[in-house]
Amino acid sequence: MALGLLGLKVGMTQVFDEAGKMAPVTVIELGPCPVLQIRTAERDGYHAVQLGFMDKPRRKAIRSESGHVAENYTSKRRQGMRAAGVEVLPKANCEPQRYIREFRLDAAPPAETQVGKLLTANEVFKPGQQVDVIGTSKGRGFTGVMKRHNFQGLPAAHGAKKVHRSGGSIGSMASNRGSGRPKKGHKAAGQYGNSQVTIRNLDVVRIDPENNILLVRGAIPGPNGGLVVVRPTNKKDQPDLEARNKAEAAAAKKKKK
Repeated sequence: MALGLLGLKVGMTQVFDEAGKMAPVTVIELGPCPVLQIRTAERDGYHAVQLGFMDKPRRKAIRSESGHVAENYTSKRRQGMRAAGVEVLPKANCEPQRYIREFRLDAAPPAETQVGKLLTANEVFKPGQQVDVIGTSKGRGFTGVMKRHNFQGLPAAHGAKKVHRSGGSIGSMASNRGSGRPKKGHKAAGQYGNSQVTIRNLDVVRIDPENNILLVRGAIPGPNGGLVVVRPTNKKDQPDLEARNKAEAAAAKKKKK
């Protein structure tokens, strides 16, 4: 996995490139994210970088949250560690963070990625790069099978009474090797939305480093103001933006003929 950043979904708009081609984009307020911890294989068994996002008021932070980022924070545990000769990990010396996420890496991070460093969008990403966006979809509550799974429903005429939005028979799904329980994967009414969703292979259209804004082509999960995680895509053998634009131009030219 590669290093990513945390941000907030702002909303959708459209931008135009030099050729006048319009692109629907989602605006993401990405970073800056302070590095809170660096995991090493020798100490933790794996490589990772822990990032924070959005300062949290100190009056709302609990002691563990304040001590996680403060170098001069005093506590009995930290005093006991120093007295026993145990090394206290370096701290970022920043405000308590509202959101904290960890990105696992295949190898140790670059030498310039140290605890306390602020990572910005233009340092991690570049225009034309493909990214994955992870967010929490909008919760729609307890819904029926027609809204949740696009069922057709039962007949709405010929004497059918109050069954128009029902799921119908589940006889073929009822027996699970004689246990009497429904088979796994059976589609039924239930909680719809409010789950983690990953949208893959979105193009980075533009980066505004002054305002910490990232524009990605297409839609991303979650409501406006929702937390999202942006990371380089982990899907291999994908054509870049230039190759896809050439393919689209060739297809449009062939269609005109």
